[in-house]
Amino acid sequence: MDARLPVFPLGTVLFPGLVLPLHIFEARYLELMRHLRGLPDGTPREFGVVAIRRGGSASVSAGPEPESGIGPEPRSGRPGLTDRHPNGSPVTLHEVGCTAELRQVTELPDGRLDVVTVGRRRFRIAGVEEGATPYLTAEVEWLPEPAGQEQLADLLAPRVLSVFRRYLTLVRDDPEEISEQLPDDPTVLSHLVAATAALTLTDRQRLLATPDTAGRLSAELRLLNREAALLRQVRAVPVPLTELAVPASPN
Repeated sequence: MDARLPVFPLGTVLFPGLVLPLHIFEARYLELMRHLRGLPDGTPREFGVVAIRRGGSASVSAGPEPESGIGPEPRSGRPGLTDRHPNGSPVTLHEVGCTAELRQVTELPDGRLDVVTVGRRRFRIAGVEEGATPYLTAEVEWLPEPAGQEQLADLLAPRVLSVFRRYLTLVRDDPEEISEQLPDDPTVLSHLVAATAALTLTDRQRLLATPDTAGRLSAELRLLNREAALLRQVRAVPVPLTELAVPASPN
């Protein structure tokens, strides 16, 4: 069933179950937060987070976006999804996003907001509407997890988990502490890997748009193996001979 959703363009990709803190200072998104906070108790305080494909970013800041590729980008049937930067320049959006549920709001003395959100459910933008509200709204269709690939996902999950643990030993100071917290559920694991591995925004967007968990895990297996191989190569580069030179002893 289609729904109308406030849309928040960002220079990042949000996945279900992942935390996204935001620092908000643009007037239209401050208005969006006021709207969400004014909803009746029990009403989901959700807005859509959509990654920017091209153009300037909205006046918010999110966590740092690590940088890396899988096959061609999924073909979009609606390539013209646009918003506008405060300076008036067009901003082209990706078609698939994830809703963010507002969990915590901290008001700053100058009116800005620090908010904490959590990703909930994926959607595809069917059409955008400008002018009805200060912020962008869109007609969206929900993208539930399709049935039929559960057995393949169950087979892939342990392999991805194993490769991800090895990958963490190459990029983290204390990988053991992190690997102890890794989930066994294939869907949750697929979202966590997509959000936390050092991938480009393009890679992450492709993973978010992948229809099912098995497809996502399969792509992540290739990405993690590639990234781990690159990291091992970097670490195996010989130290220049000049760095090994020792001054001759006068004795």
